[in-house]
Amino acid sequence: MSKRLESAAEESRKALPDAGEQKKQLRKEMSALREALPAAWFRDAGERMQRQLFSLPDWPVAERVFVYVSMEREPDTRMILGRALAEGKALYVPKCLGGGRMLAARIRSLEELSPGVLGIPEPESWTETCEAADLDLMIVPCVCASRDGRRLGHGGGYYDRFLAGYEEKAVCLCFRRMLREDLPAEETDVRVPRVLTEEGLCQG
Repeated sequence: MSKRLESAAEESRKALPDAGEQKKQLRKEMSALREALPAAWFRDAGERMQRQLFSLPDWPVAERVFVYVSMEREPDTRMILGRALAEGKALYVPKCLGGGRMLAARIRSLEELSPGVLGIPEPESWTETCEAADLDLMIVPCVCASRDGRRLGHGGGYYDRFLAGYEEKAVCLCFRRMLREDLPAEETDVRVPRVLTEEGLCQG
């Protein structure tokens, strides 16, 4: 390759944002989209998504379930958490330890939850944890996702580390409007096999 072509290729690479920068920009776009949607839309879509989850064959047979605790304008998981407890399932929720590390901590009541790292509700104290390998079903969040299982989180890497090697047990909840097929990906990103919207499972 000539020096001129090498120089042009280098300039082209510099002009393209890397995956990390693309993710930051996409998070901003998704945040703006979420803020523009009315609260009633979130309630309706969230309830439909929960019904879709309960209809999956995994739900009735799962004995140990891991469910994220939702924040405002995320797919609501309160009904999922409550139903897991009511059905006598062993319920585990995320406990963030910092540095991208997360545990699955068991709770027996939603009253055990209080704002923790990043303001996300989590148990203040816990006596029982569960490894990803021993969980039957994991319900995980995203900022947005693609139909083939690429998910964009908030950038801490907590779920990528936790799911690695056991992602086949995961179901990612994503509003249909938050599906994106142009998601950037990095080597450390873990792809989940199932993305569930309010309309059902996505086909990759």
